[in-house]
Amino acid sequence: MATQVHQEKEHVLSLDSIRGIAAVTVVVHHVIRMPTFLAAFSTPPWIECSYFRAGGFLVDLFFVLSGMVMSMSYVQSDFGRFSLREFMVRRFARIYPLHFVMLIALLLFRLLRISLVSVGIIAAMPAAFEVNNAYSFVLNVFLLHSLGFLDYLNWNAPSWSISVEFYTYLVFGLIVLGAQRLGSLRWLYVSAAVLVVASWLALAVWIGREEIGAQYDFGILRCFTSFFLGVLTVKAVSYVPRAISPAAKGAIQFAALVVALVNVCFIEAWPWISYLAPLTFAFFLGSLLAFPDAAVLPRLLVMKPLVWVGKRSYSIYMVHAFVILLAEYGLRAFGHRPIAWLESIYPGLPATLNLFVLITVVLVASDFTYRRVELQGGKLVRRWLQDNRFFAGAPATRST
Repeated sequence: MATQVHQEKEHVLSLDSIRGIAAVTVVVHHVIRMPTFLAAFSTPPWIECSYFRAGGFLVDLFFVLSGMVMSMSYVQSDFGRFSLREFMVRRFARIYPLHFVMLIALLLFRLLRISLVSVGIIAAMPAAFEVNNAYSFVLNVFLLHSLGFLDYLNWNAPSWSISVEFYTYLVFGLIVLGAQRLGSLRWLYVSAAVLVVASWLALAVWIGREEIGAQYDFGILRCFTSFFLGVLTVKAVSYVPRAISPAAKGAIQFAALVVALVNVCFIEAWPWISYLAPLTFAFFLGSLLAFPDAAVLPRLLVMKPLVWVGKRSYSIYMVHAFVILLAEYGLRAFGHRPIAWLESIYPGLPATLNLFVLITVVLVASDFTYRRVELQGGKLVRRWLQDNRFFAGAPATRST
């Protein structure tokens, strides 16, 4: 077995909680924007607002946060003994088991759908696979489905971000390895800054997107922008003076939170402002990292329910699209009459109930996948890869 050269660091609980809040926001965003639900409910859910309508942009917060966590774990402490093999094994074991399980679940569902259509139990057009075909399935297996090989979202649609983030991990690992060989952290941060600026300019100027929301189309540039901005944020935090009163620290964090929220809320009206979202997310997350003893936010964010949701944020993100898909078929089965009855009781009641039932189901399912797939599956994959001669390597040596 390969010698372990990296020990997992403790999570910053406030950052975990923010990840959970962002994951739930993405769920709400997809529910309230789903065409099936928009057609079925004459009145939107009571909590619908510009923040949730633009909630999909919180994926950029995930990317920034991921860059911060990777920097804290592999640059701030373990830079001198970084192992690219072990790093990629850990990253693969972290994201792949749940991605693969959800991919198989969707495949089985699609096969069941085709069978039911074939025997006339349900009616659907077309009966065969549309975008979810064998080609896109194979690309999903190898996490290549959002690297320009397809021009549409497919299978478990939210996994587009997992595809681009995995290969961003590889680029990050190569940069850390190069910096280690050169014995220069400055080279690492210069490379990160170049990637942030170049990717941002490529999306905004060269490609000319109206907003930063690339997915299967140049989504990796979007990930580069936010991920490596997260790496730079951790470095910037190290220069922040700590001799500030808790009240002042709390005021800075609150201001950063307001700026980030306003940024998201204004994206609907001014899509170009989405290009500032990674910066505002980095400012907010950096303030949480810099001031863990601030007056209000850090104490609120370590509340047990928020930490619980934060630990299951990856499962929430990866499971929710399948739950929504099942709900769409369930809605068709129930028909319009129950919806009309609930709507007559109070406008927006059926859409609101649908939203909260879906969130509840997602949380329950995510707890199961977190414990049974993320934790147990990750351990099995990591153990198998570390015991496999092809993946195992000599331990890294400390750079001079």
